[in-house]
Amino acid sequence: MKTRNAFKHEEVFVQYICEQKERFYLLAYSYTKNEQDALDVVQDSIQKAMLSLDRLENVESMKSWFYKIVVRTAIDFLRKHKRLQVTDDDTLQYLTPAQEDVYENIDLEHALDELPQTYREVVILHFFEDLKLADVANILNIKMSTAKSRLYRALKLLKIHLHDVKGETAHE
Repeated sequence: MKTRNAFKHEEVFVQYICEQKERFYLLAYSYTKNEQDALDVVQDSIQKAMLSLDRLENVESMKSWFYKIVVRTAIDFLRKHKRLQVTDDDTLQYLTPAQEDVYENIDLEHALDELPQTYREVVILHFFEDLKLADVANILNIKMSTAKSRLYRALKLLKIHLHDVKGETAHE
């Protein structure tokens, strides 16, 4: 039998999923690079969350709690299927909902694609999903110092890559 608190968590969770579904899809898509696989990851994540919703102690931590589920489900999916899908920029642009924080810098998109997954996911979660570094560390199940060093390294690699791209176009 569900407690009153469990019903409240379920209500809040359903509302949260409805409001943020595009963000979860894009997060899953950043891992799978395939529309149907991303939808499957989100669906599996919601199912896992619903089954463990009673273990969520604090509704305020729902965002980082669910992001963690989506990231882990996406990683498990990739391991299980052992494949990488590549999607062209036009398809990604078509699938991306219009939001204020959509960044139209193609060089940045390519530079992000060039980053190793461990660096890319820290950048995406911190800058594009507006998560605190402590939440990023929690979601990825790494130490705060590791999250900081990955973010620092990722930004350094992005700067080098973007500087190289800028330098190449300047010489042409």
